[in-house]
Amino acid sequence: MMLAVALVLVVTAAAFGGRFRPDAWYQGLDKPAWNPPNWVFAPVWMMLYAAMAVAVWFAWRNGTGTLRVVGLSLWLAQLIANAAWPWIFFGRHRPGWAFLDISVMFVLILATLLVFFRLSAVAGWLMVPYLAWVGFAGCLNAALWVRNRRPGEGPV
Repeated sequence: MMLAVALVLVVTAAAFGGRFRPDAWYQGLDKPAWNPPNWVFAPVWMMLYAAMAVAVWFAWRNGTGTLRVVGLSLWLAQLIANAAWPWIFFGRHRPGWAFLDISVMFVLILATLLVFFRLSAVAGWLMVPYLAWVGFAGCLNAALWVRNRRPGEGPV
């Protein structure tokens, strides 16, 4: 049952975020040479969302008490931040605010991962690729923000 709930939550987050896709604004941005091609993102995110769902299931199944509640709460918080990022970046065209969101998301994922390791080693390890990818995505977000800021534009 919990695995089904986790899958519904990650599919919902992915569906919400998927509504905001690269558009003409994004195509026109000055991108670093290490920016992956657009086709890379969908398969990577599909694998990461599946790993997130299985990780939370292992944490729920193997954990108990307050630590489990903390882990599940952190997992849900990072998922909300995850769903917000495409709306902020692609939907609102606000790379500075998106960088703030992805920075918060990175910290939430790291906290989730650390709690998950205490609940289940498998749950913790399943979150490691996600943390790495979001770290990379955060660097890319920062590069896009810095390279495309307009003169006089504030920090976000």
